[in-house]
Amino acid sequence: MAVTCSARGCSAEAVWSLLWNNPRLHTPDRRKSWLACADHRETLGGFLAARGFLRDTVALADLAPGDVGERGERPPERRNT
Repeated sequence: MAVTCSARGCSAEAVWSLLWNNPRLHTPDRRKSWLACADHRETLGGFLAARGFLRDTVALADLAPGDVGERGERPPERRNT
């Protein structure tokens, strides 16, 4: 079963897993995951990196089965202020 990109409105197949954690909320060894297609790898990674959350980017093909949930997690909603 294919997994889809976590970017809002994107239904492309994910090929990357962006591993992250929020150090104020998570233990150092905890990793959450956003999935990304080739087109959204940089934008999702940039969002996480700007906040100091991005820990690693791994090709989905290199992960063991079960390392990432079926759809990953969705990024937070953008607020227009």
